[in-house]
Amino acid sequence: MRATLKRDFWYQRQQVNARQAIFHQWRQLEKYGCIENFRIAAGLSDKPREGLFFADSDAYKWLDAAARIQRDFPDPRLAQLVDGFIALLAQAQMPDGYLFTYNQVHFPGTRWHNLQIEHELYCHGHLIEAGVSHYQASGRSDLLEIAVKAADRIVSDFRGKGATFTPGHEEIEIALLRLHEVTGRATYFELARQFVEQRGRDPLFALSILRQFSDSNRRSEIVKQQTAAYRQLHPEFKPVQFPAGNLARAPRNVRQRWYLSALGGKYFQQHAPIRRQSVPEGHSVRFGYLMAAAARIAREAGDASLLPALEDSWQRMVTRRMFVTGGLGALAELEGFGNDDELDPETAYCEPCAALASLMWNWEMAQISGAAQYSDLFEWQLYNAASVGMGAEGNSYLYNNPLVCRGGVTRKAWFWVPCCPSNLSRIWADVGGYIYSSQADSLTVHQYISSELTEGPLRLTMRSGLPWQGSVRIEISAVEDTRPVKVLLRRPSWAGAMRVRVNGEALPDHAPAAPPEPTSGGYDPRGAAFLSVERAWQAGDAVEIDFEMPVRRLRAHPRVKGHAGKVTVTRGPLVYCLESVDNPGVDIFEARVDPNSLEPVEDPSLLGGIVKIVGKTVDGQPLTFIPYWLWVNRGASQMTVWVKEQEI
Repeated sequence: MRATLKRDFWYQRQQVNARQAIFHQWRQLEKYGCIENFRIAAGLSDKPREGLFFADSDAYKWLDAAARIQRDFPDPRLAQLVDGFIALLAQAQMPDGYLFTYNQVHFPGTRWHNLQIEHELYCHGHLIEAGVSHYQASGRSDLLEIAVKAADRIVSDFRGKGATFTPGHEEIEIALLRLHEVTGRATYFELARQFVEQRGRDPLFALSILRQFSDSNRRSEIVKQQTAAYRQLHPEFKPVQFPAGNLARAPRNVRQRWYLSALGGKYFQQHAPIRRQSVPEGHSVRFGYLMAAAARIAREAGDASLLPALEDSWQRMVTRRMFVTGGLGALAELEGFGNDDELDPETAYCEPCAALASLMWNWEMAQISGAAQYSDLFEWQLYNAASVGMGAEGNSYLYNNPLVCRGGVTRKAWFWVPCCPSNLSRIWADVGGYIYSSQADSLTVHQYISSELTEGPLRLTMRSGLPWQGSVRIEISAVEDTRPVKVLLRRPSWAGAMRVRVNGEALPDHAPAAPPEPTSGGYDPRGAAFLSVERAWQAGDAVEIDFEMPVRRLRAHPRVKGHAGKVTVTRGPLVYCLESVDNPGVDIFEARVDPNSLEPVEDPSLLGGIVKIVGKTVDGQPLTFIPYWLWVNRGASQMTVWVKEQEI
């Protein structure tokens, strides 16, 4: 069920997404040749193809985001871009449904080549998702027909095949499950399940991946030769130059670890069958997409045999392999998980797409279990690990997201691998779909975001002060019938107290049980719980919630190296940081904060209006903390999430 957002924090972010980000992204896709690639495949251009072999996916994610945005913020300029691109895709798609510009341009007649590396199925997956999103948002079937043709091609070519015919980058599974939802065709669900079930069952995976690496490199050389030949005939042609990436620090042996992970299958989640994958391994985005797909299969098929591995993986991730921001991925090059407790804040990779994949997984787990911990992690990652990826104005982005930065990281208008910008935009546009869920006799409030809900057992409007203030008011406008309905209100792990009143009558606040042991990263969603309010609701009823939002200091587990005597400052669902631009004359990496000095202060002039946290060092120097998601919005700077604390 999807709610319409009302004017608050997330409505403003959606406005930025709809008015600035989506148009900026289109300009970048044109500038760096991504859209031109489809014109080449359609026979409308003779230029050389630009970008990596999986560049098509960036355009599809943009189309997916644009469709969702157009539903709530219709704009004739965006409609023109969307319709024009759909028409171009229809021209570029081959008659049998195949659409992958890398092969169509460079290797005509070749397909499903080097599946672990070259991302054909991943790209088709994002095309299919765009088709589903466009259909759900507009009711039109033109893009959905393109998606169905592509999906039918994949079903025809892969159904019933074995473990060597699984994708290296998961995503097609989610796409097929979404297509099954809107078409009802069982073959899509069956193929998604096949891709999940066949992972980790190839005993010769190491030999296969070596062959694919070799062949992919050979093909890359052919592409370079083709481009060089074109430049000889067209000396005026200048290939695009992608912007340099940000500094991403990594341990010295990370390359060797990448090879071992790849050959052993862990990088690709190909090291074990899905029910034995109880530890987060490998590329963190791929891992998240696989878990999200497996959880959805478990939910829709009622397959409880998948749940132990899903639950164990989630627990291991949260307790041993997740940063305090909810960020995932400790190692550059692997773009993925390290070992247990390997959470160096300077080498943290924490790609926004990994957080977005985790959001999808948490949503599915919340639907299966009804446990508040999944909705709590969803909120924490949404505000911190994901939100940091898009700048305040919507036209600059971060790819890797360290928690301590001494320099070398700035927001960029675009990247050589621009997977995050449009992925962020499509999730931002659909935030309203992650606030509520319902059954015939219950309504669950997962997120406290100002919104209007017009479906389910209750019609209501919610006004929320989060993330800055802890006041929430829910007003019932209509009821489905007179039977009692249970409303489940999440008590966040970060709340000091939760005071609830129904029509002015106070309800008791039952504090949840403490988690069994501290997590490595310092944040623990397992302290969340649902408060149940059951009654025969009537129009005009009101629920008022006041969350106590103390300034908290989170600590890493002692087993995590380099964190002794340091804390992360948080308030409500937000992680805060020290940024050098706000703290002139202070060595933010050595300063010791006086914990008794910390207090929240509203500042309408800072970064568009925020609640900052001010304090002092033990020797009296002033400190200003800002929300982590807003750092490096004012040019290059230094930053730290982990701050030394006064020795006691």
